[in-house]
Amino acid sequence: MKHQARLSGIFILAILGALALVAVACGGDNGDANGDNGQPEAPTEAANQTPAAEPEDRGSASGSITVYSGRAEALIGPIIEQFEQETGIDVRVRYGGTPELAATLLEEGSNSPADLYIGQDAGSLGLLAAEGLFLPLPEDILGLVPAQYRADDGDWVGLSGRARVVVYNTDAIDPDTLPDSIFDYTDPQWSGRIGWAPTNASFQSFVTGMRVVHGEDATREWLEDIAANGAREYPNNTSIVEAVAAGEVEVGFANHYYLFRFLAERGEGFGARNFYFDNGDIGGLMNVAGAGVLTTTRNEPAAQRFIEYMLQQDAQDYFAQETFEFPLAPNVNVSFDVPPLAELEPVRIDLTDLGDLRGTIELLQSTGVLP
Repeated sequence: MKHQARLSGIFILAILGALALVAVACGGDNGDANGDNGQPEAPTEAANQTPAAEPEDRGSASGSITVYSGRAEALIGPIIEQFEQETGIDVRVRYGGTPELAATLLEEGSNSPADLYIGQDAGSLGLLAAEGLFLPLPEDILGLVPAQYRADDGDWVGLSGRARVVVYNTDAIDPDTLPDSIFDYTDPQWSGRIGWAPTNASFQSFVTGMRVVHGEDATREWLEDIAANGAREYPNNTSIVEAVAAGEVEVGFANHYYLFRFLAERGEGFGARNFYFDNGDIGGLMNVAGAGVLTTTRNEPAAQRFIEYMLQQDAQDYFAQETFEFPLAPNVNVSFDVPPLAELEPVRIDLTDLGDLRGTIELLQSTGVLP
């Protein structure tokens, strides 16, 4: 049965923060643990891992799988239903926030009923990989996307790409005057003109990326300076884009595809557009929504078949045309005026390094950006 879990973003962050701190106390390297009952017992390979399926075995995969999806049902539900129709595999989906479901998996440990996890960003995927919750994926699946959009050790793979952008108000801003670096928005001239979403998971992954590329001190300074510039806080990317178009703020930090949902609904007169960083600036971080097969799976061939399907033409076309994301498989066209992935020069970063959510939350709290 499909259902939507409902917890507040702040409560989710509190769970993950508590889990992470307990993991450190228990001697963990980089992951989270159960904040109430101690670190969950890691599932053993002998108990849970089945032999990796060959491609021909996946083609005949059957039965059912349980998916924990950090992607909303409105975004991924239609392509999951198509997968069910074409393969005959029954998919039971638990929908919820990406960090919330990651915390749930950590709490459930080896007792989890889930076969597969879909995360909205690489940070949560990296967090679960660090805890040993994923089985390695076969090389023929990993090879369907460029190396920079999958885990180096093969634990997870990206399904679609999402670029960080600056959304700007078309009446107030000439895009030719926008800065080439996200660091330039600390200039006092941007005081009172910026919108951001510190509680949003994609923003937190971006901050983690800044920490990885530029270090803790530079990231702390950027956060403090943007806050000092009177950045207006919003709960999510959607509200930022709408606020920019309405003139509440002139620019906002968001993911690229939210704009195109508004353009599809309201037409070309919608008063906001995207500015893309194409010069390797961290402001244009290319993150991914991705998936991994969990060690608790009871149907590894079907779970692998699911991921393989999401990287084939029909599903990649769906992500490009319906959710306005970057397809990661080659030779799939983008929609609207989303620039082709090959035209952008995103910062090169190991997306697995985005798994240090705990450190990012601590930094956001210490700067006062989060309570």
